[in-house]
Amino acid sequence: MSMMPPGAGGGRGGGRPPAFRDESELRSQNSEAPEVENLWRKIGALFTPYRGELLLSLVLVLVTAALGVLPALLTQQAFDRGLFPVGGGGPNLVALWWVLAAMVAVLILNSGLSIWQSWLTALIGNSVTADLRIRLFDKLQQMELAFFARTKTGEIQSRLQNDVGGVATTLQNTFTSVIGNVVATIASIAAMFVLNWQLAILSLIIMPPLVAMQRRVGQRRARVATKTQQSLADMTAMTQESLSVSGILLTKTLGREESSLDQYRVANREQVRLQRQLAMMGQWFFGFMRVVMGLVPVVIYLVAGFLIAGGTGLTAGTIVAFTSVNSQMTRPLTGLMRTGLEIQTSKALFARIFEYLGLKPAIEDSEEPKAPNPDRAGEVEFDHVSFRYPDQSKDEPATLSDVSFTVHAGEMAAFVGPSGAGKSTISYLAARLYDATEGTVRFAGVDVRDLRRSEIMRHIGLVSQESYLVHATIAENLRLAKPEASMSELEEACRKASIHEQIMSFPNGYETIVGERGYRLSGGEKQRIAIARVLLKDPPVLILDEATSALDTVSERHVQEAIDEASRGRTVISIAHRLSTIRHADVIHVLDRGRIVERGTHEELLGLGGHYADLYREQDPLTDSAHE
Repeated sequence: MSMMPPGAGGGRGGGRPPAFRDESELRSQNSEAPEVENLWRKIGALFTPYRGELLLSLVLVLVTAALGVLPALLTQQAFDRGLFPVGGGGPNLVALWWVLAAMVAVLILNSGLSIWQSWLTALIGNSVTADLRIRLFDKLQQMELAFFARTKTGEIQSRLQNDVGGVATTLQNTFTSVIGNVVATIASIAAMFVLNWQLAILSLIIMPPLVAMQRRVGQRRARVATKTQQSLADMTAMTQESLSVSGILLTKTLGREESSLDQYRVANREQVRLQRQLAMMGQWFFGFMRVVMGLVPVVIYLVAGFLIAGGTGLTAGTIVAFTSVNSQMTRPLTGLMRTGLEIQTSKALFARIFEYLGLKPAIEDSEEPKAPNPDRAGEVEFDHVSFRYPDQSKDEPATLSDVSFTVHAGEMAAFVGPSGAGKSTISYLAARLYDATEGTVRFAGVDVRDLRRSEIMRHIGLVSQESYLVHATIAENLRLAKPEASMSELEEACRKASIHEQIMSFPNGYETIVGERGYRLSGGEKQRIAIARVLLKDPPVLILDEATSALDTVSERHVQEAIDEASRGRTVISIAHRLSTIRHADVIHVLDRGRIVERGTHEELLGLGGHYADLYREQDPLTDSAHE
């Protein structure tokens, strides 16, 4: 189905969705933006489907962390029992061999378990990241048309790619890293107390100040991370708008290349500044931490000298083992500090992601959906419908006011009027891209709010003045309407749309790449492919939203022939600018300022001498070519 992109068409009164509003307004509208206290619960819930793998990974982390302190304790045994036995005498080579064998076994075992644990961590982290990306994409697809009309595409892409990518490392490594480093730190502290409690207390005095400093650095880093991601989102939006086919054409035709480059250069400079600030923030802290931790052995040796001199019986093996454990504790302790900073930084990104996941679509399926009435299939009814776009104030006139009509199955109903009269809005409401503010829209005799959206869209085909084609082959674009369609079905639909011969004249035929938004094709070719796509879908209701208004006279004639073929046996709602295309309609509704002011056949309305007659005189067939 060819859908009209948000923002195409006339002014807002004519059905144009509201303009983009910035992210701060989006946040203010989102009542479910995650609170800080709920954030960790939501993050934890991401791991729920992988409880088994997580539990196994946790066991491996605990085992490897515990094994990590054994080499230091075995070092003490190597000194005090093997090399320099406490009781005196020469080295005990038998004891030394056993201790060394144990050290090698622990090393091999720990290495193997670490590899297994790393594989599990990568599996869990990548799976959770993939799930998060799918959930976010699914949520965005559920959002109503108004959301995309007010939100930059680049901003949406940034949430889906940059923000999720930004938390990927946290999801992959944080949990096991925290657990592993905590266990390793605790095991190291326990080992130090076992070796010598006085030296252990001395080593731990520095920890509280370091933790306090880390928290302050993390808070500042989180604020910079938020600014960095928003700056990246702005750059993504700028890239998407400037380097699309339409954007680059506008830039070149207006000679704005240098200006566009200057804007991008300014944004890029700000991004570099923020990235540099983010990268360096905390480096001074870790530099200070490395100096402090490096000085600890110096203090230990000094205090150990006093203890030995005091006759405490402190052995060389104990001192070597203690300094080894203390040095070993530096790694998990530093890892915890770094992980703490990463968590505080990622918290801002998680908040942005969960903000989107918490959005509530304005249009949702009923909890108890009904089925269309088969006896009234193809019927569309507006019952005293009024409508305002979400950004319209109460002081502004409604886009539609008290509009009522019924299009019976197989009929063609046309809607005409000046720009801004509300014509395109009727097509949006009929397809339930928006919900009526007042009144009821019925499809097949049932309120559209009681039908599944998928059921409505299955029965409706829409062709707008700007048909959207994806950057793929012609065949792939056609199969968007019917993925299982055979080649003969594609060709039959294209013959009916008067485009088959043109496609076959291309070197690659149906395998021709159409380019972004179909830019390699003419407007008439794109429209006829869009019509062929609708014919392939074969819906009972066809909505034509000014499908020929942007075409030249020759292309319009070809497209109109295709439309006439597509309209046979279907209910047709035609939003028309050129009155020559709807003279044969069963009924023509004339809109002005959101109200139906006239209705009847072409001849009846000309006889009234009212709004329709005035519009027709403006588009007299004799002056049509001049009007073009």
